[in-house]
Amino acid sequence: GGFSSGLSHVEIQQAFFEATFSVMGHLAKSDGRVSEAEIALAREVMSRMGLSEQARHQAIALFSKGKASDFELQDMLTRFHFATRRAHNLRQMFIEIQLHAAYADGALDPAEKSLLLRICEELGFSSADFDRLDAMVRAEKHASQGGRVEQVSLDDAYAILNVSSESTDAEVKRAYRKLTNQHHPDKLVAKGLPEEMMKLAEEKTHEIRAAYERIRKARGMK
Repeated sequence: GGFSSGLSHVEIQQAFFEATFSVMGHLAKSDGRVSEAEIALAREVMSRMGLSEQARHQAIALFSKGKASDFELQDMLTRFHFATRRAHNLRQMFIEIQLHAAYADGALDPAEKSLLLRICEELGFSSADFDRLDAMVRAEKHASQGGRVEQVSLDDAYAILNVSSESTDAEVKRAYRKLTNQHHPDKLVAKGLPEEMMKLAEEKTHEIRAAYERIRKARGMK
């Protein structure tokens, strides 16, 4: 497959899996100690992904590794960036997953935020990119609290698509197409997203679509 990073597809998937769960553990630890809620949350993320028993054991071991005081964040990010350097959308998905994990306890505290900003910088995302992803994840979290994404509020819908009520219909459509493209499960898996995480990409696509439909209805767009 046309992978010019010199890594096989399986190696890219492995790099994504390792980075996701070890950095999640490191992030959970950044605010001092890992709370029960954060561990429960990590497990919830794993079950939402529909991880197999074996993959879940591996993920929990990685999470613990990330919490250890001798965890080399820099090394992990450098390796991950190298593995995904042809796949910007994969790195974006990685940051979105970390943001979801950070918000698991309801709020993003300053230590988590500064660590996430550092991670963004290492992976080639600006602080403006971070703010955009942050707003998107917050809105998604808010939208899914009602249990049904279909009931997404208009404000959340705009935040999920990263547009505003001032945006033109054409801009809304463009944002929708771009995001759908970025989170397309098959495309992400082709780039190296682990199969186990395909479910997350499918959920994202569903949320993006629900947000778009909500805005379309509100505006009477064709």
